[in-house]
Amino acid sequence: MHSRFRNDRRLTVRMTVTLFLLGLLYVAFVAALIVLLKSWVLVVLVAAGLLGAQYWFSDRIALYAMRGRVVEREEYPELHAVVDRLCALADMPKPVVAVSAMDMPNAFATGRNPDNAVVCVTTGLLRRLGPGELEGVLAHELSHVAHKDVAVITVASFLGVIAGLIVRFAFYSQLFGGGRRDQNTAVVFVLVMAVSAAVYAISFLLIRALSRYRELAADRAAALLTGRPSALASALTKVTGDIARIPTKDLRTAQAFNAFYFTPALGSGLSRLFSTHPTLEQRLEQLGRISGELGEAAAPGKSG
Repeated sequence: MHSRFRNDRRLTVRMTVTLFLLGLLYVAFVAALIVLLKSWVLVVLVAAGLLGAQYWFSDRIALYAMRGRVVEREEYPELHAVVDRLCALADMPKPVVAVSAMDMPNAFATGRNPDNAVVCVTTGLLRRLGPGELEGVLAHELSHVAHKDVAVITVASFLGVIAGLIVRFAFYSQLFGGGRRDQNTAVVFVLVMAVSAAVYAISFLLIRALSRYRELAADRAAALLTGRPSALASALTKVTGDIARIPTKDLRTAQAFNAFYFTPALGSGLSRLFSTHPTLEQRLEQLGRISGELGEAAAPGKSG
């Protein structure tokens, strides 16, 4: 199935390289754990089980965490109408439509493929944006589904999740394992912690590098599909400004899903290397260029 969203070969290459590198890292991680823990059955079963759960149930997990619920056309007719129009324009299956009762203005898409996808918007976003701005945001989210980068981010983030779980498991097994731990066990514990921390750090950087590019790719695809980059730029400016006014304590619960959001729930004072999104200035600059290109393309030719 090919949608009418503009193909982005650079995004495809980045997703392929990221998954390849994370795959190598994952295999090395599992091999190291088998050697250190001397229990390949436990390691493989836990790793495979968690990967399967994250792949198949990522949409439900995300909706539950963000207090989202599936809504029917009768409840939100205008929202469904925009999604219907964009899906027809993009020639793609309509995802499940959900709404989260949060004041934080944001949106996200999740799901393992275009036939099993969810697009969720917050009530705060619906209240703040005009029809054209909402269309731009939803086109951005639908492009994530069409480009399949939602599924890639979901799978890619798995390695960091399991590394964190292994650290916790090793910590608590050492803490509550009794007083009969010998020196070799302590060494194994330290090595497991070190390997897991290194894996988490590498996957963290790889995912963020991919996430920043995929946001620019989604902005570009949405602007070209709708033909209204200025509406998307307006939504970006408005949402980013309003998020800055949301109390920090209300944003912390959402921060874990930053990579999936239209704009990050909580900014970071760290360098761009650690950000899940490009800066607002970068996004607006790209939309400005696209606006100029579309203006030139729409202008009547002067050469006859």
